[in-house]
Amino acid sequence: MLVTTPEKWDVVTRKSVGDVALSQIVRLLILDEVHLLHEDRGPVLESLVARTIRQVESTQSMIRILGLSATLPNYLDVAAFLHVNPYIGLFYFDSRFRPVPLGQTFVGIKTTNKIQQIHDMEEVCYDKVLQQIKAGHQISCISAVVQLHTDGLYSI
Repeated sequence: MLVTTPEKWDVVTRKSVGDVALSQIVRLLILDEVHLLHEDRGPVLESLVARTIRQVESTQSMIRILGLSATLPNYLDVAAFLHVNPYIGLFYFDSRFRPVPLGQTFVGIKTTNKIQQIHDMEEVCYDKVLQQIKAGHQISCISAVVQLHTDGLYSI
């Protein structure tokens, strides 16, 4: 078993000599947090998948690609990208299988002043977290992902 970051594995698999033997003995590639395809690591993950698929096709060896994510609304698109047969190799567990439900809130911020927008979002985030704590919900890690939508709404 080899555990590495996508960036380190990218370097190993990109070389044409030296560590080639290491990449040829891999039979299972696990991509944790596969929803990060649209983030900074996305191009690295994409190149790893493409390189692995090319290796499978050129050597006729079997390498299983397993993508994991707790939040992946477009799982069918990612499955197609990973060359997964949606009828046999795709396993999707919806919110019924989560021990703690995920929630999403949309909040409209009307100001066009960027500094005021940040201030307002910080205030809304603080209020939402405080509301959850007062309701007796446990919060072990707070991560606010703020995305501006074209309609002026923010997704927290």
